[in-house]
Amino acid sequence: MSPQFIQFEHDTAGILTLTLNRPAVFNALNVPMLEELLETFQQEATRPEVRCVVLTGAGRGFCAGQDLEERRAFVEGTSAPPSLGESLRLRYNPLILAIRELPKPVIGAINGVAAGAGCSLALACDLRFAADSATFIESFVRVGLGLDSGSSFILPRLVGLARAFELAMLGERLDAATAAQYGLVNRVVPAAQVLDETYALARKLAALPPQALGRIKRALNYGLSHDLAEALEFEATEQELAAHHPEYKEGLSAFFEKRPPNFG
Repeated sequence: MSPQFIQFEHDTAGILTLTLNRPAVFNALNVPMLEELLETFQQEATRPEVRCVVLTGAGRGFCAGQDLEERRAFVEGTSAPPSLGESLRLRYNPLILAIRELPKPVIGAINGVAAGAGCSLALACDLRFAADSATFIESFVRVGLGLDSGSSFILPRLVGLARAFELAMLGERLDAATAAQYGLVNRVVPAAQVLDETYALARKLAALPPQALGRIKRALNYGLSHDLAEALEFEATEQELAAHHPEYKEGLSAFFEKRPPNFG
């Protein structure tokens, strides 16, 4: 595949880097870009040699959200109201699900502003490293909209309901340091180092047992919407499957032989 608005690169450690590439508009999402990003997650990220995915943005922004230029004709009265429900069901929702259901860690390297659906895209990542210059804005309310692209599900689970209400209803800019205090990001680093720090984490994850990481991701996601008894049963089922995978025997062998495990 040869996308126009998404750059992707595989390295020898099993890390796939996806770069949103419309820097002139802070990587705002238009239809072709959304389709390319979804296709890249479905085709490139699922390749067996990929152990970890890094998602970032070109230029000074991570993602400014929906490209509102696609709504100009509606505002000027030259087209009918857009079907936002159709747009979400066809493009945004499948993209968020592709990230959350990918059985591999996805790290967001948040290099600048993440606004609206761009903020939702950042939240969909499993881990987030933010540049100290990054900002997060649940900007939907600024244009008369509610939340979408998974923010209503993920945001309160990260920061709690009270802060989620504040961030979503006010639509105010949240700086990186405060985002870290709220639990929205894992780490804040100097802007010039955000990719280096993200790749250091990605290399650690890429060296860990991939099937085990996939099971951990599935279990954590499952636990978000099920009760304790259901989560316990899910864990038991997953551990039974894990016990029959070669990764488990290798991990045990390395422990008894007092050597580093090889999960390659």
